Amino acid sequence: MNETTDGDRWVFGYGSLMWRPGFAFVDRRRALLHGRRRAFCIYSVHHRGTYERPGLVLGLAPGGATRGCAYRVAAADWPETYAYLREREQPTETYFEAEREVRLAEGGSVTAVVYLSDPKHPQWAGDLSLEAQARLIAGARGLSGPNVDYLRDLVLHLREVGVVDRSMEVLLGRVEALEAGEAGEDQHG
Repeated sequence: MNETTDGDRWVFGYGSLMWRPGFAFVDRRRALLHGRRRAFCIYSVHHRGTYERPGLVLGLAPGGATRGCAYRVAAADWPETYAYLREREQPTETYFEAEREVRLAEGGSVTAVVYLSDPKHPQWAGDLSLEAQARLIAGARGLSGPNVDYLRDLVLHLREVGVVDRSMEVLLGRVEALEAGEAGEDQHG
């Protein structure tokens, strides 16, 4: 069952769009996207890292499923929202736009605009081990601040919407341990 919305459009958020959408919406619902998983699989060289010291940001990597939020945008607001999303989600074209069916937590499904990771892009980090992800995130900093803040925001906001993502929880613990160790080393060395 695909919900009809009389010209309204849906957008699926799995990362910062969940807590900072930045656009007007008329409805927000918990949703599930099959066939893609939330992963720190994109090197960040601007917002959460630099070219000299890249960090990592989220992408939707192939496989698995992702719990997130679906936003219904009124038809009248769609042109402005769409322009905003293209500017926000595709500045370096590390993601490509697609339409995918997402299942709503309350039942039913909708077709939503999603931004999928492009494995052919130079910023694609791929399937990194937990330790490699933690080392890249720990200490990385970009225009939008420390990389760990992005991960911490993700974990906190996932909890707020009732999603426990154990892999992100474990990753945060490892990054915080690395950063605590680096701070200790700085004080003693």
